[in-house]
Amino acid sequence: MATETKVIAPVGSGEKGCCKSGPGYATPLAAMSGPREKLIYVIAVYTGTGREKPDYLATVDVDPSSATYCSVIHRLPIPFLGDELHHSGWNSCSSCHGDASADRRYLVLPSFISGRIYAIDTKADPRAPSLYKYVDPKEIAEKTGLAFPHTTHCLGSGEILVSCLGDKDGNAQGSGFLLLDSDFNIKNRWEKPGHSPLFGYDFWYQPRHKTMISTSLGAPKAFSKGFDLQDVADGFYGSHLHVYSWPGGEMKQLIDLGDTGLIPLEIRFLHDPSKDIGYVGSALSSNMIRFFKNSDESWSHEVVISVKPIKVQNWVLPEMPGLITDFLISLDDRFFYFVNWLHGDIRQYNIEDPKNPVLTGQIWVGGLLQKGGPVKAVREDGGTYQFDVPQIKGKSLRGGPQMIQLSLDGKRLYATNSLYSVWDRQFYPELMDKGSHIIQIDVDTVKGGLSINPDFFVDFGDEPDGPALAHEMRYPGGDCTSDIWI
Repeated sequence: MATETKVIAPVGSGEKGCCKSGPGYATPLAAMSGPREKLIYVIAVYTGTGREKPDYLATVDVDPSSATYCSVIHRLPIPFLGDELHHSGWNSCSSCHGDASADRRYLVLPSFISGRIYAIDTKADPRAPSLYKYVDPKEIAEKTGLAFPHTTHCLGSGEILVSCLGDKDGNAQGSGFLLLDSDFNIKNRWEKPGHSPLFGYDFWYQPRHKTMISTSLGAPKAFSKGFDLQDVADGFYGSHLHVYSWPGGEMKQLIDLGDTGLIPLEIRFLHDPSKDIGYVGSALSSNMIRFFKNSDESWSHEVVISVKPIKVQNWVLPEMPGLITDFLISLDDRFFYFVNWLHGDIRQYNIEDPKNPVLTGQIWVGGLLQKGGPVKAVREDGGTYQFDVPQIKGKSLRGGPQMIQLSLDGKRLYATNSLYSVWDRQFYPELMDKGSHIIQIDVDTVKGGLSINPDFFVDFGDEPDGPALAHEMRYPGGDCTSDIWI
């Protein structure tokens, strides 16, 4: 049974009647006509910064007509120290749209380090969420052997599926998938015995093709101490995709991405539930990889974009990878966007021909190669250069673009700059003292193109308890990385 800190009786999602539907939207295209976002829930982290404060969920006002626009209007601290909140998801989303009894009420916050999983009530007061309950990591470990929870997705059944990256000791052999019921009670491991992934991280399911595919970061005991290239050589990081039967949980295929797919992180199918195509971002290899189903029901992959490493001076290695740490797909499946956390750019590609993405927008919003920093890129002729990164509202952009979130209509892209506190300290130590920020990118959805909104800057360096690290973002009504259509 989940440990209850505060319980509020569930509330219905609206009026009853023959036309009543569940949460979200009937189709991805219908979602694009949804209301403009007015609030964003943002993970804010103190774990690893040296400040003995709990992590918290920040509510940010993004309504231009509001008097509190572009500011944090509420902070919900969680009750423990050292959690490292990271990713988030919903108890119910568009996968439950056909269920009139379902309600998108609880934001699910797995703690990457402690293993707690929090359920946050956003329904009673969307501007000031409250803690509903949490799942105790000891109970998770005792019943399933799982720890280090990461990605969470709601299922059409009302259950919640959470990927876990290892056992309580940080061994990757303990990775797998935790299944919770609709009230956050532990049910079991989702995958069949003997079908656990080599490494855990992200996952996405496409029910019409009876398939779920997961990615592979690495062993928690390796990545939790910082990044060491030797750990890659020693086999502590992943390079595989795991293809599962859905909803059966049997691993049908193990796809070896090889050196072109070192450390595959975020994975997305196209939003159209009839499509058998998706993409995965390989962080260390800095490739975007397309995966697709063959006529014999097996799955294949191909590299469709390669971000070339840049020769550099004054860095730990002679070449710097882009490090693709996040990407997303617009709800109409026309564009995808990805970040290069180390290089510092955000890119937009047209994917109307999924095999041949076309670069339509690129913007530099941070990174290790920006002008004024010690690291310089080296040209073939031996000359050096750095990238121009603009200030916003008089503030310099820190770190590199990391988590991104797109408005439903595809016209606004939000970006934070914290990856994971240990890695932030290693690659961007200034974030420990100056904190994170959120920026907004205006998107041309007709011809393609990206431009910075000069009037939007949310500075987590000015937080009341000191600078905080901002990570994943969620809209109260769902978004293109939370909702799956069935």
